[in-house]
Amino acid sequence: MPDARKYPHTPDQRYFVVKGRLWRSSDPALDPHTRQRLVDQLMDARRAVGAALKHRDGEAEREARRQVDAAKTALGERGPVWWDDGAPDFNRRLVAHTPYAQWYAALAPAA
Repeated sequence: MPDARKYPHTPDQRYFVVKGRLWRSSDPALDPHTRQRLVDQLMDARRAVGAALKHRDGEAEREARRQVDAAKTALGERGPVWWDDGAPDFNRRLVAHTPYAQWYAALAPAA
């Protein structure tokens, strides 16, 4: 989970902010064991992307990126949203162009 001091979480905990952009948080309903297993899979897949890039292996890179996407989707960071109140998804959007803009602007002295 991102460092909340460096990457603040929105009040509803749905996103964290990196360089003014919202990134969807993992599904908080995941049990700790499942979350850790998925994070481990994600890290393994990211390492595989790096290795494939280093070896200029396009097929291995595509497979590793597919695994990254699968892990992020299982964590709830991509794909269907994990909340059920009908709120839209602002993943990867600039926070200044979302309903979180005022909240984020108020953090400016601390951020």
